[in-house]
Amino acid sequence: MIRVAVIGYGYWGPQVVRNVHRSSPLALKIICDQSSNALSRAHQDYPDVALTKDIDDVLTSPEIDAVFIVTPVWSHFEFARKALENGKNVWVEKPFTANSSQAETLIELADRRGLTIMVDHTFLFTGAVRKIRELIDDKTLGSLYYYDSTRVNLGMFQHDVNVVWDLAPHDLAILDYLVGEKPEAVIATGQNHLNGLEDMAYITIYYAGKLIAHVSVNWLSPVKVRTTLLGGEKKMLVWNDIEADKKLRVYDKGVKINGQASVYELLVSYRSGDMWAPKVESSEALRTETAYFAKCVCEQVRPINDGVSGYRVVRLLEAANESLKNRGRLVQL
Repeated sequence: MIRVAVIGYGYWGPQVVRNVHRSSPLALKIICDQSSNALSRAHQDYPDVALTKDIDDVLTSPEIDAVFIVTPVWSHFEFARKALENGKNVWVEKPFTANSSQAETLIELADRRGLTIMVDHTFLFTGAVRKIRELIDDKTLGSLYYYDSTRVNLGMFQHDVNVVWDLAPHDLAILDYLVGEKPEAVIATGQNHLNGLEDMAYITIYYAGKLIAHVSVNWLSPVKVRTTLLGGEKKMLVWNDIEADKKLRVYDKGVKINGQASVYELLVSYRSGDMWAPKVESSEALRTETAYFAKCVCEQVRPINDGVSGYRVVRLLEAANESLKNRGRLVQL
């Protein structure tokens, strides 16, 4: 049994607590938040769980084996560092840390002490992403040409990070998992309209070869859109995460160039075949991720969404931010 404390009971915290509470390998012992209102809500939901405002008491308690950190990104490093120094495994909400240097420090500390770090890249545990990975691995899509994602909605505005740091980690983690290659360069453009932080942005990521990724993130959209297109040499795929069912559609469509003549004489042929919707597992991603964390801790297995994965995403966020501040200047990685 892994004795768990959860720090943070704001927006995402209640979802994390719910899944920790119902995961049999995990035993929820403490909920920590500095808000009296948050602790009051936690007491109503979990009257038998201890509550506290004292974060240091949680991080140093010998009665806790793992800490789930569900707090603003500026606090992640100090909380995770202190937890690791006191022999606790850590699960950290995305993004992992506020900069890559902090991430490197935590990775080294966890490795030295033989502890687990898991970063909350929840989408890696959705049935849709796992099915996409399967279609890539078995060559159904063929070599990837592009990844094009639109992740927009009206709000929720953050006061400590811009829209890139808030929404883009999802797609950057998905790309890291699906592509498995180090990106070469990043370009990002965007603008702030309301509170001094960029509320919309466009990120382009270049990989070796012909693969390119484009991510659009926006807090100012009149509608919520969660749509991703993947173009492959053999097949093309549309992932609409808002769809209740048939989230994935695979299209047997493509383009082929025939002939070795000059560019003006090339023959272009178009393929338009069937569309099918592969079956996608419908289990809650956070529940799967929480159970996976318990398995990794118990069996001392390195998670797919470990600290190194979190570091790679943070490094991309830093590069995107640097490009953003310089009006789309190319940043080499």
